[in-house]
Amino acid sequence: MTPPYFIEVLAANGDVLQRQRIEHLPIHIGRGYHNDFILDDAHTAERHAVVEADDNGHLVLHDLGTQNGVIHLGKRQLSVPLNGTTVVRLGHTRLRVRDAGFPVPPEVADTTMHAWEGGAPALAGVALIALFIGAEAALVDAESQSFQTIRYLLLIASGIAGGLVWSGLWALANRLFGGHARMGRHLFILGAGLVTAGAWRVVSNVLAYAWSLEFLTRYGNLVTLAIICGVIFFHMRTIKPRHPKPLMKGCMVLMALGSGLILASNLQNSGRLADELYMSVLLPPVVRQSPDHPVSDFMAEAAKLKAQADTARSRSVKAELDEDE
Repeated sequence: MTPPYFIEVLAANGDVLQRQRIEHLPIHIGRGYHNDFILDDAHTAERHAVVEADDNGHLVLHDLGTQNGVIHLGKRQLSVPLNGTTVVRLGHTRLRVRDAGFPVPPEVADTTMHAWEGGAPALAGVALIALFIGAEAALVDAESQSFQTIRYLLLIASGIAGGLVWSGLWALANRLFGGHARMGRHLFILGAGLVTAGAWRVVSNVLAYAWSLEFLTRYGNLVTLAIICGVIFFHMRTIKPRHPKPLMKGCMVLMALGSGLILASNLQNSGRLADELYMSVLLPPVVRQSPDHPVSDFMAEAAKLKAQADTARSRSVKAELDEDE
């Protein structure tokens, strides 16, 4: 072991909260002011533990007969060998001891996108939220052919307020677990997600009507859910940019659970997995690109349905007569 030595206080997630350099051994640890490393923890003793070198020159931490002891891997230990990665708990304090020769991991690539911070993404996010709210209101008013300026302004203001609350919660989590709030980035992520969802709604309706791709609207809620999961992924990626794979897996689990709930709800409400039985948005005939089908095809399909309904009805009547007999 190479002096000097460093005692690190760790958070529950492993982040270093405090680091102190000590030049010599032994290192006395406790709440008393005569210790080399002073613990600000009411659950530790005045003289709690000592770090010494064993006969082979390796660091070992010894409990000094305290009430709460030294905890390592969930068990109380009288002494714990220290190899630089060993974490022990004294009271409520998690500690790690390293020497000057402990190898430092290689530099991690910076994926936090520092260039896209501050006011620019915040303004862009607010503008995107306002665009989404305004476009949604315009689509509704296009059907009723009404326009009220004050209503638009109130809807946009309430939407921006809701977006600020949502982004503020993520910014708070970013400050707690990532060190920086990045409010502007979270606003932009939300605004981009809302505009993507709105664009999907418009595009899917047009494609479904133009080329008779009704599955785009019948299962459109699943795509909207995927967009929501994507927004949550980018929020979490902003907080923890070094761990994208676990975040992606978590969002995929969320997508699977949400999809199951949507399909189960559709099945319970309508007896079908689809969101709607028929295409709900009808556009001008000029948008149609699919070839028209003659009335004879429609009548043939109707005849098939009539035959199936008659067969089912006759079976039902026969079953009732058999029960009466």
